[in-house]
Amino acid sequence: MTVYNIYEAKTHLSKLLTRVMSGEQIIIAKAGKPVAVLSPFTEMPTRRTPGHDAGKVIIKSNFDDPLPEFDV
Repeated sequence: MTVYNIYEAKTHLSKLLTRVMSGEQIIIAKAGKPVAVLSPFTEMPTRRTPGHDAGKVIIKSNFDDPLPEFDV
């Protein structure tokens, strides 16, 4: 990974973005300390479909009953 200070990153942003699009990660630093990483954007995962596992979990009617080992 290559490190650029903020001034250099602002000056050469379009060149840095070209490098990022080719898969490279670039660190942006302020006073020599890393503050951000430029990295390629990955596609968002597909949205979860509610109800996909419907019917696979069964909750019995005695689910909330006290456990026998705790009877006094």
